[in-house]
Amino acid sequence: MTAPRRVDGNQAEIVAALRAVGVWVWDTHELGFGFPDLVTWRDGVYRLLEVKSPTGRLTDWERAFIAGCPGEVHIVRSVEDALRAHGMEGNDGDSVVG
Repeated sequence: MTAPRRVDGNQAEIVAALRAVGVWVWDTHELGFGFPDLVTWRDGVYRLLEVKSPTGRLTDWERAFIAGCPGEVHIVRSVEDALRAHGMEGNDGDSVVG
């Protein structure tokens, strides 16, 4: 059995925006089995980002990964969410799970 490995339509835009402001981004969406779509690094901190469309829902695999992850997994639906996950553009969202 394999896990889904879809790319949400907003992922390329989010990756480009993060890289434009100096965030290191590694695309990990093909790993599957609930592992988040992106691993990022800024200011000495690695972050895990799960990219979802504005109405996208977490899969069972993703929920299991987040529940077992000792660190934070940021659910990002927009460029603004991704920037907030890195301490930019305010920090009033609720995009952090885990």
